[in-house]
Amino acid sequence: MTTTKPEDLYATMLRKTLYVITTTPARGPGMQEKLAAHLDYQIRMERDGILFGAGPLFREGKSVPYGGMIILRAKDEAEARAHADADPFHAAGLRQYTLTRWMLNEGAMTLTVRYSDQTAVID
Repeated sequence: MTTTKPEDLYATMLRKTLYVITTTPARGPGMQEKLAAHLDYQIRMERDGILFGAGPLFREGKSVPYGGMIILRAKDEAEARAHADADPFHAAGLRQYTLTRWMLNEGAMTLTVRYSDQTAVID
């Protein structure tokens, strides 16, 4: 049993505020026509340092996504909502979304850079 107090543990945690956008549906009428614009938008946000991560969501045991998740870096909820609203799927009314503030405390990321073939692997 640990004698460490929770506040002592919290003090060293990352405590990085991010914003999580969950979207539905994953597929629907008109989405294929906007898919390239949506992906371009995501890539632009990634390159601008706004997009932390994004991808489809799957229910347990299913192979077809039901929706998506986008995690953003933003100064506040209003900025995160502006990015969400500008997504071509959302702007065209093809997807609905919810916006949630998330505090990243624990976790790890492993990055391997290979000089010999100039590749990188993230685990």
